[in-house]
Amino acid sequence: MDTAQVKELIEQGMPDATVVVEDPLNDGTHLKATVTSPSFAGKSRIAQHRMVYAALGDAFNGPLHALQLITKEE
Repeated sequence: MDTAQVKELIEQGMPDATVVVEDPLNDGTHLKATVTSPSFAGKSRIAQHRMVYAALGDAFNGPLHALQLITKEE
């Protein structure tokens, strides 16, 4: 799963989010995503991460191996 696919999944599940996905190791399996969304307002970091994981669906059961996740309120 490449950065564009991860970005697309998150944006589909969270249309109000700004998403930046990087592959810092250039290995295609250890990705980094920064997700900024007004939907995160008032939510704990854990709740924010759960929202992103929900948008990713079952990607972790297949092609996505590791994702460093940074969430921010807009």
